[in-house]
Amino acid sequence: MNPLLKTNFKSLSILIVIFSLLLLAFHGKQESNPKTLYLIGDSTVRNGGEGNLQRGWGNFLQEFFDSTKLTVSNQAMAGRSTRTFIKEGRWEKVLSTLQAGDYVIMQFGHNEGSVPDTTRAGYRGVLRGMGDETKELSWPDGTKETVHTYGWYLEKFIQDTKVKGATPIVASMIPRNKFQDGEVERANQDFGKWAREAARRHGVPFIDLNSIVADQYDEWGPDVVKGLFEKDHTHTNEAGARINAWSVTEGIRALENTDLKDYLKKDKPTLFLIGDSTVKNGQGDGAGGLWGWGDFIAPFFDLDRIKVQNHALGGTSSRTFQAYGLWEKVLDKMEPGDYLIMQFGHNDSSPLADTLRARGTIKSAGLEAEIIYNPITKKQETVYSYGQYLRQMILAAKAKGVTPIVCSLIPRNNWVEGKVTRADSDYGLWAKQVALDTYTAFIDLNQLVANYYDSLGESYVKDHFFNDKDHTHTIQEGAELNAEIVARAIADLEEIELKEYLKK
Repeated sequence: MNPLLKTNFKSLSILIVIFSLLLLAFHGKQESNPKTLYLIGDSTVRNGGEGNLQRGWGNFLQEFFDSTKLTVSNQAMAGRSTRTFIKEGRWEKVLSTLQAGDYVIMQFGHNEGSVPDTTRAGYRGVLRGMGDETKELSWPDGTKETVHTYGWYLEKFIQDTKVKGATPIVASMIPRNKFQDGEVERANQDFGKWAREAARRHGVPFIDLNSIVADQYDEWGPDVVKGLFEKDHTHTNEAGARINAWSVTEGIRALENTDLKDYLKKDKPTLFLIGDSTVKNGQGDGAGGLWGWGDFIAPFFDLDRIKVQNHALGGTSSRTFQAYGLWEKVLDKMEPGDYLIMQFGHNDSSPLADTLRARGTIKSAGLEAEIIYNPITKKQETVYSYGQYLRQMILAAKAKGVTPIVCSLIPRNNWVEGKVTRADSDYGLWAKQVALDTYTAFIDLNQLVANYYDSLGESYVKDHFFNDKDHTHTIQEGAELNAEIVARAIADLEEIELKEYLKK
């Protein structure tokens, strides 16, 4: 090969490699850049400055989004209408930076009500409705202006946004603090209705912010709502603006025709604990020196990322935890993405129908049932197996998008020939069987704790983990140990994301 040609070929190859790397770097930069959500509107969207206590909901919307994925650019301006936002060039400014894949939420209506003319009062007014009507104005400087309907201006925002490859989202205006006969004044017969129609005509997302906020105001009543406004009936203070920002996110979460909700911050999940006194003794305050392991599990988790709630109650069985309504209260609190650890069994061996507590369950993991007369409630009751009560809670939790985890009961301080008595032929076995047949994660806490007790020896366990009067309930050192064993078992669970929330 000619040396000159060889040199040029080599240089060209180097340039191609460099260019390819630059393209990759640019592509990576583009991928890592967050999208932008533009807000356009009036002072109810953006308000406040130094010394001004009035705030718009857009001032706080960024707090609800993951800023690494989406940035909120609040371009709203106090005193503007759909007409003046365009006339003053503010919309062109937004369009100049709007990119494909971005979003625009538009909320106008508070300043459009005046009759459009060349006076100060009519400077921002528009024609009412959704039609094509126009009004010609001649300004003192000789310039001409064609004024359109409210709907026409909204449709322009929508169409211009679509042309840029971005997603327009129409929001009806927030309600004013005006009540009549105990109900707040709504905009569902004028600007709210027209906003909805503009969105419908173009098949774009619509947030009925007016109704979402008004429903909340009606529930609270005028005495409460007046505390959310500053100086007048239109402009909210910070508390009111934050509530309205939250209402916007609620509207976004309900939208089905946009992925904007995917950029909202995820609420911290909750780990719920349910069980008997070995999970939470008494009020969880160490009364009598006794503690449940659930009182010491939270420190093993990153509490900036997950919440832990211990709803266990001493004296309950898998049956009475449901019969007393405790399970229903926990279930009501649960949200998709939460976690549930259940540990019952210590009280399930009680009689089915005694006059003391009537908390026993049928000794099985099967589907057995027995009709009894409950002397406490003085009613007939169908009692199921221990396994069936666990199964009912597991299935109910899964139906809510919650991840349940079954624990076998911690062992009592009972020993035979130097070994802790295990529950591997009754409640521990049945808990495992239920977990298996419902495809639910299982922690054999009974076996794990018993193995550790055995390694320490009977004397050490009795002296350090229990008091002299009780063979079931641990003192603090024992509860802390059991909590650590639970945390380590969670870390070993396969395909359960709960372990990701443990401290590293």
